[in-house]
Amino acid sequence: MATDDLMTRALETLGDDGPMSVEAIHRLTDLAEVPEPMTIADVADLLGISPHTLRYYERAGLVEVGRDGNGHRLYDAAAVRRLVFLTRMRLSGMPMRDLQDYIALVDAGEHTVPERLDMLIEHRDTVRRRIRELTLSLAAVEYKIATYGGSTGPDVQTPATDRPARRALRAG
Repeated sequence: MATDDLMTRALETLGDDGPMSVEAIHRLTDLAEVPEPMTIADVADLLGISPHTLRYYERAGLVEVGRDGNGHRLYDAAAVRRLVFLTRMRLSGMPMRDLQDYIALVDAGEHTVPERLDMLIEHRDTVRRRIRELTLSLAAVEYKIATYGGSTGPDVQTPATDRPARRALRAG
């Protein structure tokens, strides 16, 4: 699944019930109804990513996955929770190298918490800057929409079927 599709799915999971919060992330990682163990196909479907991506994360050392008697991957709840975190960090733009460093610190134990905290604070600052940049870009798009006589604002949505008609009117 493409990154845009995964982000759409994640945002749909969160809903429109106010600002993002720690509770919203808990909802994303709530695995109470997830069967255990899970196959690679089940986990790929749950997370909206390809089995290839899951195998890549395993090869990159980001997640350890058990195997059944036939050698097929079996994901326990801990592996799935880690994958939820990994996919959210990738969606937020965290580079694979940073994820590998972070997971190495997690696996090294509790004494690495200060280093992990530093990494996450730095990443948070990067994400906040990106949000500001995107907000500025959105303002530019909204300006151009208004310039062309369109409606703007957070609640305005133009159905896709209206776009060709609007283009025809502007062209004529």
